[in-house]
Amino acid sequence: MKKILIVEDVEMNRDLLVQLLEDDYELVEAADGREGLASVKSETPDLVLLDISLPEMDGYEVCRRLKADAQTASIPVVFVTADARDDVAAAVREAGGVGVLSKPYAQADLLEMVRANLR
Repeated sequence: MKKILIVEDVEMNRDLLVQLLEDDYELVEAADGREGLASVKSETPDLVLLDISLPEMDGYEVCRRLKADAQTASIPVVFVTADARDDVAAAVREAGGVGVLSKPYAQADLLEMVRANLR
């Protein structure tokens, strides 16, 4: 079973992602960027779902650190965000992310993004 790390500081948002994905994937949760980086090292996920707005260290910095480390550089990172600015997609690509889902997202869109990046 493929493993997904969910890095989201808002518990309600994390719970929703778990609800939508728990039947098909093994899930690991982290509430902030530092915890997320530690979880990547210990859990070796196949995909990371990463919120942009996190306390202390934002999602962009978490992604840049993952991509700078040879052990984690190949793990696809999909950003989830409520930020609707036009420049978000470009910033996600620049940080090394493979895609972005805008909150609120449809379950079908989430599942398609996850499946596409786990192939």
